[in-house]
Amino acid sequence: MSRDREVDAVFSALSDSTRREVIRRLSEEGPTTATELAGLLPVTRQAVSKHLSALEEAGLVASTAEGRSRRYRLTPGPLADAMGWMTDVGAEWEERLDALRRHVADGGRRRPV
Repeated sequence: MSRDREVDAVFSALSDSTRREVIRRLSEEGPTTATELAGLLPVTRQAVSKHLSALEEAGLVASTAEGRSRRYRLTPGPLADAMGWMTDVGAEWEERLDALRRHVADGGRRRPV
């Protein structure tokens, strides 16, 4: 998957508030099962499983088999990629705003870049 598609998958997965809460819980609690997460959240175990599946597809969580259940853990690499994308975009906008500030400070005599 290309970097852009990976970042898109992360943003799509994080667009749901329950999935963001699952990420937060995994970050705080460490590896856990869908059943344990369902006990911490106001949704069913089936709903938690669907959210975990979406997060796993985005690369944000990984699971390992433990008997008849699966234990999920946070995999922060894709979050770092998404943050890098936001940093890059923020830097581009900062450059544009700096050019506009210079233009305004110059009284508009020069054209902004």
